[in-house]
Amino acid sequence: MKKLNVKAKRLLWNRSKLKKFNVDRYRVTVFKSLKNISAQIIDDRINKTIVSASSTEKILKKDKKNKTDLSTLLGEVLAKRAADKKISKVYFDRGGYKYHGRVKALADSLRKNGINL
Repeated sequence: MKKLNVKAKRLLWNRSKLKKFNVDRYRVTVFKSLKNISAQIIDDRINKTIVSASSTEKILKKDKKNKTDLSTLLGEVLAKRAADKKISKVYFDRGGYKYHGRVKALADSLRKNGINL
């Protein structure tokens, strides 16, 4: 049996706990690399991405900002796109990342712009 690293264990543990209690909500999932961050809203019942936003888009690449400000701006864009699709209640799947820094800035920005996490 192959051993899992710490990030993979955290990812599986976090996602399994979240899916037990959030049956009627969409899932906001986060991916971050050293330079970029992306988030998407997924419907787990049909396994489809409904709304997505990424820091590699032209809208977000216009201004040179630090990575935390870019995450905040990404949250605003994702919240606006979700509001257009009439999505207001979601749960936040941080994946294997700690709730700190850019991930926290994204979540706070989503909350501030009308998404109920």
